[in-house]
Formats: sequence, structure tokens, C-alpha cells
Amino acid sequence: MFSIIIATSDSERTLVPTLAALVPGATAGVVREVIVADAGSHDATAQVADIAGCRFVSSSQPLGARLKSAAGAARGLWLMFLVPGVVPQPSWIDETIAFADDSVQRGGSRAAVFAPPRRRAGDLLGPLRRLVGAPPRPEQGLMIPKTLYDEIGGHRAGACDPETDLARRLGRRRIVTLHTAVSIALPPVFDFSK
Repeated sequence: MFSIIIATSDSERTLVPTLAALVPGATAGVVREVIVADAGSHDATAQVADIAGCRFVSSSQPLGARLKSAAGAARGLWLMFLVPGVVPQPSWIDETIAFADDSVQRGGSRAAVFAPPRRRAGDLLGPLRRLVGAPPRPEQGLMIPKTLYDEIGGHRAGACDPETDLARRLGRRRIVTLHTAVSIALPPVFDFSK
């Protein structure tokens, strides 16, 4: 059902928790494929993607072009864009299926994002962003029917922030915020001196 697209750049440590969170979705038949759209990493990002069974595509193109190219090669009817290090809560599978089914019944004209990471004490920007109608942040992911993605032109290669640009072109009325929140996984730090 879903083609997951993850843009990476020297992301070996942050990619691992994101891919691990997708395993239950693959087992449930929700994840059809994972495409890692890499910017020419010099770390072990390619090896992590290979071990996890992802399709790995490396390019020196800007982020928007890499995302659009990966979306064009995707085989799923739905696209899910994730940022390395983002881990959706376990409820993501059921809620994503329910949203996709509902969206299809409504003509496939809506997209969805996960709820933002739980805010920390003293964080006033999260509620302020929602109050002023700011577009969702890239770490909230984006689930969109491939037909809608193509209809609005996908990510733009020349956009300064192609993920926010795409969300703005979709507009708040076509983006549903799911109850499932994401967390940002901190990459493990290995101390080899011991």
C-alpha cells in the first residue's frame, strides 16, 4: 500500500530507529517498499539501507529533486515521506490504514501528517505554530496518495525548503493531523575507548 521515502545524508545512526519502527508495518502489509533517497553519504547509510532491504538511490541532486525522483519510482499507491530519526508511535499502522481508507472514500484528495513530537516544558512555539496556521514540519512526515502528489507537481527541485513548500501548496484544508505522534530518536553514541 505505502511506499516509504526517506531522504538521507550521512544518516546511518538516525536511519536505524526509523527503519525499526517500520518493521511492524511491513509485517502487517502496510509498507510495500522503502526507498532511501541519499545525498551521497560518506558513512554507512547505504549499508544500513541494504541490510534493512531498502531500495537505495544516491544522487547529488537537491533534496526536492531526490524526493520527486524517488516518488516517481515508487510502486505504492500511497507515499509516506519520513525524516531519518523520526519514530512514529506504534498506533501508526492502524491509524494510517483508517486514514487511507477514509481518504479513498472521499476521492483521495487529502494528505495526512503525524502529530508533532510531544512538546517540552517551556516550548511555546508548537502551540503558536498551530495557532497561526503554519504548515506541518517535515518531522511530522507526510502521507499522500500518489495521484494527489502528481496532481500538485510533487516536490520542487529549486525550493529552498521543498517539504514545507509542498505542504503549503497542499494547504491546511487538505492535510489531516493524525492522533499518532512521532518522537525524535537520538542516535546512539558509541564509546570505543573502553
